[in-house]
Amino acid sequence: MTMMNKTFQALNPDFKSDIEEKLQRQFFMKLMGFKLDIIEVGYVKGSLALEEKHMQQNYFVHGGVMATASDIVMGFAAYSVVPKHFGVVTTDLNVSFLNPGIGDTLVAEGRVVKAGGQLIFCEADLFVLKNGDKTQTNRATSTMFKIDLKAVKK
Repeated sequence: MTMMNKTFQALNPDFKSDIEEKLQRQFFMKLMGFKLDIIEVGYVKGSLALEEKHMQQNYFVHGGVMATASDIVMGFAAYSVVPKHFGVVTTDLNVSFLNPGIGDTLVAEGRVVKAGGQLIFCEADLFVLKNGDKTQTNRATSTMFKIDLKAVKK
């Protein structure tokens, strides 16, 4: 893993292709225009070209957009450390807003902090890029719950 000090084991050797397949059904992420740029064990980085539809009334990036981007990168980082046929759901999400989002690109980095038996603890940092400058807008934390997808009734 290149972006973190901690090393996590991939319990699913196909985690990257499984995540890429799941992205085809990540409908809200597609609606936003968010995409994943890096997928590693315990780390995911994504980006979003900001448009008017992502802004609130003062032309700052809407808090819901930032919370969603945080949830996406932390969720897929957590997904990268669970066994095949398992998934994760968010049980807790905390987003701290540090600076207004003013720029043209949103970048979100999510990482696993601790992977336990059922719970996976994650962090995310969000940044907005404008004219070559990078400003941190958010720090988020989440707890993800590991679920057996074979046991879920659809």
